[in-house]
Amino acid sequence: MKKVIPLLLLSALAAPAFADDCTLAVEANDAMQFNTKALSVPATCKEVTINLTHTGKLPITAMGHNWALTTTVDFQDVATAGMSAGPDNNYLPKDDARVLAHTKLIGGGETTSVTFPTEGMAGKDLTFFCSFPGHWAMMKGSFKVG
Repeated sequence: MKKVIPLLLLSALAAPAFADDCTLAVEANDAMQFNTKALSVPATCKEVTINLTHTGKLPITAMGHNWALTTTVDFQDVATAGMSAGPDNNYLPKDDARVLAHTKLIGGGETTSVTFPTEGMAGKDLTFFCSFPGHWAMMKGSFKVG
């Protein structure tokens, strides 16, 4: 007599173990680059955590990085306004509703994170970037919920 393994059990055994889909790791380096140009989370994520690691060695004053999120339409205006906001404000306009989420600035060897709700973000055209002056032109990518 043959043993029958329930299909549900078989598929669970065959499925690879996944990390939390709502937590993303991003790296930034001394060459002004993120390790990715696109990030996405499933629509089932009620909130997202971004863990940013600066893999370089340069200090925050020379090569600081952060991770900021805006709509793509607002991206350039926010990044430009951030330059005059200064390092105390993480080079982001203070209390600006167009900034949907952001980490603090970090230097080489440091890590930081931000957790934010995804409500209303599904299907929107979003851009993440580093707001350190001069970095946002190269250090940017798409962020998708859904």
